[in-house]
Amino acid sequence: METWGKQRLQDAIVAERTALAEQLEELDEAQWSAESLCDGWTVEDVVAHLTAGATVGPARWIASMLAARFDDAVHNRRRLEERRGPTPAATLARFRSAAGRRTAASGHWPAWLGEVVVHGQDIRMPLGLPTPTPSDAAAQVLAFFVARDFAVSSRSAAAGLRMEADDADLALGDGPLVRGPAVAVATALAGRAAALPSLTGDGVPVLADRLR
Repeated sequence: METWGKQRLQDAIVAERTALAEQLEELDEAQWSAESLCDGWTVEDVVAHLTAGATVGPARWIASMLAARFDDAVHNRRRLEERRGPTPAATLARFRSAAGRRTAASGHWPAWLGEVVVHGQDIRMPLGLPTPTPSDAAAQVLAFFVARDFAVSSRSAAAGLRMEADDADLALGDGPLVRGPAVAVATALAGRAAALPSLTGDGVPVLADRLR
């Protein structure tokens, strides 16, 4: 699998945000207030969080984390509340306005693509929405997740397992097999047990135990 450079990863991030925004246009009030796969966050909360991620650069991130005493939960909640609008329509408008931004808290662009991909699944899966994420973009996220614990403990979850994408040229690691669409494997490695039914292989029970 070809490893993408900064420009292509940034383009993929913008494309993911744009595709998600198009789907969000169709949501009704009940869907906006539905629980996402993120504990304690509604669909609207996740969208506001994604807007914050698109608009917080390194200096702002450091200042925010200092103010939060390096508590990620406090930092995320403050920035989420900052970007959430008075109505779902306003929250969506803010997300749309940030969709084309190429700002991130660090230069780990596969991780920031992963944030949009996984949080997109946090919204889509509970609502039963289709996933438009291209398999090659999801494969970039999966490769990063297997290689490194960053915002999520994905490398730890994948340790001693063989991860295979059945829709991309990607197979990583040795051990019991975990196989499925790249977006589903990546979402599971990000700690979302809801993605496990989309996976096959004798390594799936091992991964399920780790997610518990």
